[in-house]
Amino acid sequence: QVQFVESGGGLVQPGGSLRLSCAASGIIFSIAVMGWYRQAPGKQRELVASIRSGGITNYLDSVKGRFTISRDNAKNTMYLQMNSLKSEDTAVYYCNYAPATTNYWGKGTLVTVSS
Repeated sequence: QVQFVESGGGLVQPGGSLRLSCAASGIIFSIAVMGWYRQAPGKQRELVASIRSGGITNYLDSVKGRFTISRDNAKNTMYLQMNSLKSEDTAVYYCNYAPATTNYWGKGTLVTVSS
């Protein structure tokens, strides 16, 4: 069955960096349009970045220049490199198709940006 498993979250100070990973299974990953999403406490889930099979990317305005989405089709894995992290980046981060498919949300990985 389809499964997305996120990892790499943690506690980081403002200005720090983290690299998130998303392992996909049960799909033809190489042709999938994929996205990273986040949900902060008390807020709706939002699309942070997306990547097409050919590598074309799109970003939420607030993360442009700081976050980089990438994929390794040979490993069925997607990444999110997050630099210059801010407190407002604190959230649970999820991966899914873009646009997202409701039934395929994983547990996510928590990113906490705090001093």
